[in-house]
Amino acid sequence: MKFHVLTLFPEIPRAFFESSIMAKAVDRGIIAYDLVNIRDFAHDKHKTCDDNPYGGGAGMLMLPEPLGRALESVGAYKKRVIYVTPSGKPFSQRMARELSQEEELVFICGRYEGIDQRIIDSWVDDEISIGDYVLSSGEIAATVIIDAVYRLVEGVISKESLEEESFSAGLLEYPQYTRPEVYQGMAVPEVLLSGHHENIRKWRLQRQLAKTMANRPDLIDAARSSGLLTVEAEKMIETITGQVPKSGTKRRHPRFKGKE
Repeated sequence: MKFHVLTLFPEIPRAFFESSIMAKAVDRGIIAYDLVNIRDFAHDKHKTCDDNPYGGGAGMLMLPEPLGRALESVGAYKKRVIYVTPSGKPFSQRMARELSQEEELVFICGRYEGIDQRIIDSWVDDEISIGDYVLSSGEIAATVIIDAVYRLVEGVISKESLEEESFSAGLLEYPQYTRPEVYQGMAVPEVLLSGHHENIRKWRLQRQLAKTMANRPDLIDAARSSGLLTVEAEKMIETITGQVPKSGTKRRHPRFKGKE
């Protein structure tokens, strides 16, 4: 899979592509990338890529000519083009899975007040938002989407790891523990040390449900509507509901025991 990132600041996404799991995927030839500096397509001596918006208003808008030429340089008319913007459709794991099936993706990283609408009308297939907030850097938002997508490409991460992650089955991931068995007075749950795989499975499901109910109850409703919740899970939800502590209950770190 190949990512084309059109940006005014290629040094921002470059660090991501050259680090960690992504760097390994690139070295193995599973992932390829192309960082396109939009300024290279500005023809004036100052490499101007922005100007005041028609109709007035605060801020500057990215010019259509340099951006259009940058899109042409990567053959974007034959590829799926994504513009990351707060006014786009909310990004989700489902969308990440869909995008991971593409052979190539083109990302437009906006700056300032955004980009000329004519570029969106002519080139963009998807306007995507990573959340209801505004960033100064479209590069950061594009990197978030790329990170969620590339790890779903076959060969990057093991199938087993992906299946146990949050959202993979409509629920958040269960808690994880490693050595030592006791840390600052807090012990690893005994069931995880038992070697009893069925009990561990049940414990993990119960913890998934409890965490999802506490942090993202909307996911429980969605999983139920899509038929992902089993009879076993529904029974566990009934049990968990009867054990929920009163609102405002806090768990204190052992160091702060007795302190308020």
